[in-house]
Amino acid sequence: MILTSAMIVLASLGTAFLSSIFGMLGGLILMGLLVSILPIGAAMVLHGAIQLTSNGYRAWLNRADIVWPIVASLLVGNVLALAGLAFVSFSPDRITVLLALGCLPYVAWALPKSAQLDVTRKPVGVFAGVIVVATNLLAGVGGPILDVFFQRVTLTRHQVVATKAVAQSLAHSSKIIFYGGLLTSGAAQNWPSLYLLAAAMAATVLGTRVGKRVLDSMQDATFFSWTQRILLSVGAVLIARALFLLAE
Repeated sequence: MILTSAMIVLASLGTAFLSSIFGMLGGLILMGLLVSILPIGAAMVLHGAIQLTSNGYRAWLNRADIVWPIVASLLVGNVLALAGLAFVSFSPDRITVLLALGCLPYVAWALPKSAQLDVTRKPVGVFAGVIVVATNLLAGVGGPILDVFFQRVTLTRHQVVATKAVAQSLAHSSKIIFYGGLLTSGAAQNWPSLYLLAAAMAATVLGTRVGKRVLDSMQDATFFSWTQRILLSVGAVLIARALFLLAE
């Protein structure tokens, strides 16, 4: 138990650092680790709490660059998705979650360039909010899908990171409500110990703070170039892990 807790805290630190630079990636890697060592419900709640801390603090550090009209559209979609899924009872198994996590970057990469998924357009923003929350509840992470809606916008890297931080905070809040609230059976058992939660959240704040310094020194071209490469690499590892478990 001590080793598992130490792994979670260290992972929280490292993945918060990554997310603070690229606006995602960290959540995908962290979810892949948590579903490998914890029950799905517990992994969802802990991941939601850690990522809410990471994204919330990242949004605060970059608050001057948040594009609030985009956040408003996404929020409408979030509420619609959560309201609809509140009437559905499900708990995905570990292999399904890992496969979904691994495939998300490739689904995003395979979308045609002609697809006008510009999140600054209000109907697209609402649609993105629905899709991201639904993906969060199924796979635990919606960052790779959310990133698709930010690929054709005329924003700076700081605006992308700041706005996505708020958007993902909303999405992770929905996940905590669904798995840790009253919307699923055994919700009380899904919550981690207070000590683990506090340590993981503290590590997340530290990683986010350090990652912000790297983001400030990076160029926009480098930011967009490395994001997709890392996403596809992590996706391949998660798919391989899922196939290994399936073959056992």
